[in-house]
Amino acid sequence: MERKPPDGRKSPPRRAVPPVVGLVLGMALMNVLLYLCLDRCFVSPRRPAEDPSRCPYGYFRMRQMKNCSPWLSCAELRTEVRQLKRVGGGAVKRVFLSEWKERKVALSRLTRLEMKDDFLHGLQMLKSLQSKHVVMLLGFCEEDNTILTEYHPLGSLSNLEETLNLSKYQTVNTWQQRLRLAMDYVGIINYLHHSPLGTLVMCDSSDLPKTLSQYLLTSNFSVVVNDLDALPPVHRSAGTLVKCGHRELHGDFVAPEQLWPYGQDRPFHDDLMPSYDEKVDIWKIPDVSSFLLGHVEGSDMVRFHLFDIHKACKSRTPAERPTAQDILDTYEKVLNSLRDTVMSQTREML
Repeated sequence: MERKPPDGRKSPPRRAVPPVVGLVLGMALMNVLLYLCLDRCFVSPRRPAEDPSRCPYGYFRMRQMKNCSPWLSCAELRTEVRQLKRVGGGAVKRVFLSEWKERKVALSRLTRLEMKDDFLHGLQMLKSLQSKHVVMLLGFCEEDNTILTEYHPLGSLSNLEETLNLSKYQTVNTWQQRLRLAMDYVGIINYLHHSPLGTLVMCDSSDLPKTLSQYLLTSNFSVVVNDLDALPPVHRSAGTLVKCGHRELHGDFVAPEQLWPYGQDRPFHDDLMPSYDEKVDIWKIPDVSSFLLGHVEGSDMVRFHLFDIHKACKSRTPAERPTAQDILDTYEKVLNSLRDTVMSQTREML
């Protein structure tokens, strides 16, 4: 039996919620969730790169390895490493995709004996400069002229556009991620300029394609330097500067002080070529960074904010160019500033 209100009045009929109200409430809930996820949506998280320095000198630990392992010896390289196919190389060495204990690795072999000094110099640099900036050394055999390093399937930075154009990488093809790659590159230059061996110059960089080929793109979208065959030191206190090679350099990519200063009427002679310091690396940073930024939405905005520091990099007077640390600090400020601006604008839209 239906109960009536005590005062005898009927209860007011229940009103159905209009569909438009439900739609508005649903959109509001979606906006709240979007707001909470802004930091992750606009800046894709990067997994921390493996830091080889966590292992003692002479040891390595790749991903999914629990313990550090000693650098592989000649005997181990000969018996445990299986060469699969050639994946790259240059004048000094050929690089082969290989396999060690079901892990993909990169095996480098000397191209020809007359390049052995450069090959061994590169090995010495790899041994001495192991850090998050440098490809991980796994082993070597000087008797066989072989070096084993970690394999990075995405290849060199010269493949960046082709990689980011793949559908599975569209989520990281953003100005934020690209600016981080530029920061990684400048961080490597800064590390070489303040390395445990002193100030080193990245000499194997006479043009943009050659420069990009010296660096690898890792699976977590960071950058490591791979080719260290040409890293002469600058000893400023002793008055010792460097010259990148023994041939004449041309083009706008190399710094002005790397060009033959005596004109076309006087034939190039290495003994007459003036030496220079690490500021030649600074001159090249804007060109490499511009390539890394690409032409995605927002990249021109980043270039605009980097205009002043890049203009300073192109000073024809080397001493007036900023340091790599100055550039890295500026990149960091631009990344944080633009990220905060974009997030603020998006919150206002919500």
